[in-house]
Amino acid sequence: MHLDNWGLKAKKLGYRSRAVFKLEEILNKTNALKKSNNILDIGAAPGGWSQFVKNKKKDANVFAIDILDIEPIEGVDFYNVAVEELDSIDKILALKGSFDLVISDLAPNLTGISVIDEANIFELNDITLNVAVEYLYKRRGFFIIKTFQNSMLKKLKTKMSSIFDEVQVHKPAASKKQSAEIYLYGAFKE
Repeated sequence: MHLDNWGLKAKKLGYRSRAVFKLEEILNKTNALKKSNNILDIGAAPGGWSQFVKNKKKDANVFAIDILDIEPIEGVDFYNVAVEELDSIDKILALKGSFDLVISDLAPNLTGISVIDEANIFELNDITLNVAVEYLYKRRGFFIIKTFQNSMLKKLKTKMSSIFDEVQVHKPAASKKQSAEIYLYGAFKE
């Protein structure tokens, strides 16, 4: 597999994926990590985002979930469950309403049929958004989600704007130019 500059940099720094630089750029622009102690990573595999936030915020409580397994990360509680099953994890359920930061790099398997893919992406984003809102601290919580530029993006952004005090769109430098991926950031403000 050919690694681009971001992939090489990730390997050199010991990160599991180039996606950490996408998250890093958004976190640097928003300062969301600075005030975050309880962090939930939805769709964590291969674990790069959890690894990154734990490295940057050593005292944070980092919880990660995914239907795919990941290699253990020191200081990160990982659970092999789908986002819809989050309430089944007692340790995470106990913190419902007190997460400072929820991050999601989750994406469905794509079929190549745009109308089906767009519906699947929106459904997964919507489920993730609803879960994030349940688990976030409402006065000061932050949410970062990967989605894709398509006909459903406006609907997702509109829903986020009706929930969060601030919504931003990010296309990080580490995101491949030809990729339709885009990141939405939502913040509750005191």
